[in-house]
Amino acid sequence: MNPLLIQLRGVAKVYGSETYRVYALQGVDLDIFRGEYLSIMGPSGSGKSTLFNMIGGLDRASEGSVEIDGVNLNQLTEGQLAFFRGRHIGYIFQSYNLILSLTALKNVSLPAIFAGVSPEDAEHRAKEVLERVGLGHRLTHRPDELSGGQQQRVAIARALVNQPTIILADEPTANLDLKTGEEIIELLQHLCRDLKVTIVTATHDHKMLKASDRIVWIKDGRVERLEHAKDLKIETGTIADH
Repeated sequence: MNPLLIQLRGVAKVYGSETYRVYALQGVDLDIFRGEYLSIMGPSGSGKSTLFNMIGGLDRASEGSVEIDGVNLNQLTEGQLAFFRGRHIGYIFQSYNLILSLTALKNVSLPAIFAGVSPEDAEHRAKEVLERVGLGHRLTHRPDELSGGQQQRVAIARALVNQPTIILADEPTANLDLKTGEEIIELLQHLCRDLKVTIVTATHDHKMLKASDRIVWIKDGRVERLEHAKDLKIETGTIADH
């Protein structure tokens, strides 16, 4: 088994006041291993997105701890947390979140520049990762000149440019057609295997589960069950145990 990378212990997220408290997460324990492809599944309101945000350092736990590679995120200042995220975690969003006025190359270069890389080296890195995701011929195209699948590939390249340990993908196939979604899933699977990047995805897409090593099912703010994908019979639109 690969080494432990992410550890959640007793993680809770509470909203409201002393008189009215709502728990989005209730005492979640979870281990995620280096190089693993983990999918988080659950209905709307289950706490899936909250758990995803906790793992990515986008939100802080009200109770419990989130550790990444031995670093307790709850003990970091906002500045330290931003620094840590920028160097260890890449993000892929459902709506791509590309800057419309910039080319693919500039969109991908930007996180590296923010991380302190020189503009020349940032563009060199950006070109390399764009070539890796199959867009070496689209470097000078802006988002409105690219298809949805190509925009998502730019977003994936942007997530990779700082050579992160972890990639968090939030519903990465939700805005794509069936064929393009399958291509993005296959690309993420290759990146996980070839670059040894840990991928954590929040998804409703059953096709995504085929690429996963394990699946975490969230219900009412708790881990309902944790399963290996190989133990499931997954077909489009259906999931059944063997």
